Amino acid sequence: MKRTLLLVALFLICSAGWATPDKLRNDFVRKMADEHGFDNVQLQELLSGTKVYQSILDAIARPAEKRLNWGEYRRIFLTRERIRGGLDYWRRNVDTLERAQQEFGVPPEIIVAIVGVETRYGRHTGRYPVLDALATLGFHYPPRARFFRGELEHFLLLAREEGMTPDEPLGSYAGAMGRPQFIPSSYRAYAVDFDGDDKRDIWNNDADVIGSVGSYFARHGWKEGDPVTQRVHGVSDAHKPLIEAGYKPHKPVSDLVDAGIRIDPSLPSEMPAALVELDTGQGTQHWLALPNFYVITRYNHSTMYAMAVYQLADAIKRLRVQQTDG
Repeated sequence: MKRTLLLVALFLICSAGWATPDKLRNDFVRKMADEHGFDNVQLQELLSGTKVYQSILDAIARPAEKRLNWGEYRRIFLTRERIRGGLDYWRRNVDTLERAQQEFGVPPEIIVAIVGVETRYGRHTGRYPVLDALATLGFHYPPRARFFRGELEHFLLLAREEGMTPDEPLGSYAGAMGRPQFIPSSYRAYAVDFDGDDKRDIWNNDADVIGSVGSYFARHGWKEGDPVTQRVHGVSDAHKPLIEAGYKPHKPVSDLVDAGIRIDPSLPSEMPAALVELDTGQGTQHWLALPNFYVITRYNHSTMYAMAVYQLADAIKRLRVQQTDG
């Protein structure tokens, strides 16, 4: 009897918290009308006409960061084509990158690498209508529906603020937009008009793209001149609790040295760090996640992503120095 009552109670609780896509959409429309003054009928018509993409639902369920090891992931981004493409992008935008470094403190190679990792320097900015992508995930993907409805809210506000037609912009399956792949909330918060034309165009204007990436990193705490990461050795099973503690820097380097990890002595002993383990498919590597490394993870919450950006940036800079010296 008790078991039956428990099952009934659980059913009622789950039922109370469950909502159909239509109900979620109707509630969202009311919220946008009440809080932001959108026309209820027009917005309902706009959202009712969105397409649900099964390919989007499949893609978000299997992101590359979760199905690939570091060796496989690295091979996607550390290619000759992407490194040379970064050098070409740097050459075309050298003055703008220098100005962004002066204003935001972010080195050119990091900004270039972000654009390279995200869209191959603007060649692949996404094929899905942003409105459809966000509606698909906001109304049909329960694990993160609340987050994506929030992004849909930001997108509709952004479209109104920037004079966009909501059903025209294209982006990624997750609603990320333009050459730097900003989600709508990031676009509204961090995108800048870096060439003074009174627009924040992250699809076609490299000045705005570069300034916006620099702005994003600066606002998330990038420290000019500080290191990003460093490979370390001497890690054993005894250090697993440090790895399991996560990649947000939380211990001074001196504590890790005291724990027996071999670290380059040039690294400031008081700098906060975390210990990261990467599976190459042929073994493991251990790196320090330093504060600037953590800033990169604010762009994409993945240590493999941050490492790909760092290593691509380093490879592009090395090639530039080599060709300049030659």
